[in-house]
Amino acid sequence: MSVVEQYARAHIVTDADLLAEEQDAVPVVLRYDPDIDPRSVRIRLPGREAHEYTFSRSLLEQGLRAPAGSGEIRVWPCGRVQAVVEFHSAQGVSVVQFESKALMRFLRRTYLAAAAPVERQAQLRR
Repeated sequence: MSVVEQYARAHIVTDADLLAEEQDAVPVVLRYDPDIDPRSVRIRLPGREAHEYTFSRSLLEQGLRAPAGSGEIRVWPCGRVQAVVEFHSAQGVSVVQFESKALMRFLRRTYLAAAAPVERQAQLRR
């Protein structure tokens, strides 16, 4: 199976005083590796100590339509074009705002990647 990796721009939402350049969108890595876990996706946030969170692909999909959460991860739509992903860890809470289109595009690619080997096997059997 093939790995899906997509870079997206996101805003890390915080109530701290930020420098102007820190308020700009930051690069975030969205990753799906069906060989490791076909039901999970990973999001890596930038920073001095980059944080990577792994959670259910179905949670991300559900959260784009209505508020959803599981354990340390919560996802919800924010208006018509944005979505928020909230990560809880021992270091605190990170709230990240994405364009919904980027997350939907990523999900679509993960489902295509997961389906491709099944379709190839079916074609080989014919």
